[in-house]
Amino acid sequence: MSVKNSFTIIGEFFPEVYPAFRSGKWARGEEDPLTTEMRLFSACLRWSYRRILKGVSRTEIKKQGQDLFGLNSRYVDDARLKAQGMIDAQKELLELEIETTEAKLRRARKKLGWAMEKRSRAEKNGLSKDELRTLDRTVPGRQARVSALEKRLKELREHKENGTVPTAIFGGRKLWRNVCKGKATRDEWRAARKNRLYARGDRTKGGNPNLKITFDGHAFRMAVTISHLSEPTGVDALGRPIMRRAPRVLGRLWIPPKHRARLLGWLAEKRPYTAELIRGPDGRFRVHIALELDDQPAPDFSRGALAVDINPDGVGLANVSSCGLPEPWPKGFRIPHPKNLGKYDGEFQVIPYPSGFLTIRVPELAYASGFRRRYLIGVLAKVVVDVAKALGKPLAMETLSFDQGRLDRGKTFNRMAAQFPYAMVLQALMRRAVKENVGYKQVPPQHTSTIGRLKYEKKYGVPVHGAAALVIGRRAMGFRERITREVRDFVLRVKERRKPTGDLRPREGTGMTRKVEAALQALETKLLLHNGLARRQQESFFSCWRELKTLALAFR
Repeated sequence: MSVKNSFTIIGEFFPEVYPAFRSGKWARGEEDPLTTEMRLFSACLRWSYRRILKGVSRTEIKKQGQDLFGLNSRYVDDARLKAQGMIDAQKELLELEIETTEAKLRRARKKLGWAMEKRSRAEKNGLSKDELRTLDRTVPGRQARVSALEKRLKELREHKENGTVPTAIFGGRKLWRNVCKGKATRDEWRAARKNRLYARGDRTKGGNPNLKITFDGHAFRMAVTISHLSEPTGVDALGRPIMRRAPRVLGRLWIPPKHRARLLGWLAEKRPYTAELIRGPDGRFRVHIALELDDQPAPDFSRGALAVDINPDGVGLANVSSCGLPEPWPKGFRIPHPKNLGKYDGEFQVIPYPSGFLTIRVPELAYASGFRRRYLIGVLAKVVVDVAKALGKPLAMETLSFDQGRLDRGKTFNRMAAQFPYAMVLQALMRRAVKENVGYKQVPPQHTSTIGRLKYEKKYGVPVHGAAALVIGRRAMGFRERITREVRDFVLRVKERRKPTGDLRPREGTGMTRKVEAALQALETKLLLHNGLARRQQESFFSCWRELKTLALAFR
């Protein structure tokens, strides 16, 4: 399935002129026509969602929706399309949810076995009653965790077998849970269920007929069609009502200055745009304008690539030539420093290294709050893409993974993994690359740090993140990572740490554990075969780099 790239502009709408009359049939109380239209559209969205799940056709939904909610044909069809998109997204995520839940269940069962084994050993060793009481509380907790995951997995598999989707909560699952806990009111939840109006673009209509944006020479304006105030004048060939021209709510549209030129050019070309009007809890109207961009150009590696390795506090960059080797930065080349970062020294650090390596550190990424973190990530993505654009090279990045099965390994690890903005940085880089028309390619991330540490870290005198970025760039360009002299010398140094007697028993404190011995035994065969394998086999998870990683971690 092809994925369309879009550029989203967020503005604010200030209604100024409302229709002079209200609808006695559709209005409730003293609400204005715009609020009535948003409420009717949200109700039509929920109704369309249920009709689609029951297999009702598009024609029937459009015909019945106009009678039930008083909206025009385009609004009803937009509600149906938005509901269909929600269902499609749920079906795509269902397989990932099953895989993630299976991984969590395997780990939870393993942890339950460890707890039960620990409890039996403690009872045999005669531990105190307080320690046994603590272990007695641990086992039921682990059992409850396993039972909950088994129940969740069963539900997901039933949805997959029956072709259904999990229950959707309109208004937000998080807000509904807060309502159940007494942390939010039902009025807040009801307001979140009827606070939006969506309209897709249409090239034949000059952009967007229901949420029409114009420029009057001084400011942007927007006209919102209030379709429930129009009256029927007849029926068409399909039996649907033909409505007279609906009145509109007119007002000023504020657009961020940095996006005004792009939007103005888009309107001048009469290109279609999708708009969604959302009323926030503060009563302000935000407008999300999506501009569908042209197809992303295929990455051209004839001049090389700019490889990126994501870290918790920044990125490592490698300027890779077309030969797969690091290429020095051009003479006089300077990294563009963002002017809006300068609150304190070290807020944005650029650390260059010889031979075309670079590290950009933003220390706040590791601990900043949500809004501040998103802003810093956006600034970082802009700098990286600007560098690639200046060099005339595509980006090489790791493949984005949404698997959350790793977040079940204890509180400390879960907190660290959740704080690492890996996915946010990658998504920001991809969005920025699309906007700037810079090509990019993603590659599997397996063993990039291990290969970089063993092959290129000492060779080029750079940190491991820069060396990992070089591996990512070479992998994106199709180069293989062979076993070299540096890797074989490292394995020999590990073998020299054995006892002179040849005793293979573990030597605690010197890194010679059972895992290290097992890795050495596996490498006896894998190292001999690695260079003759296909590239896919060399990059697989179970290649020789897996055992080399064990050795590298044991003797770092």
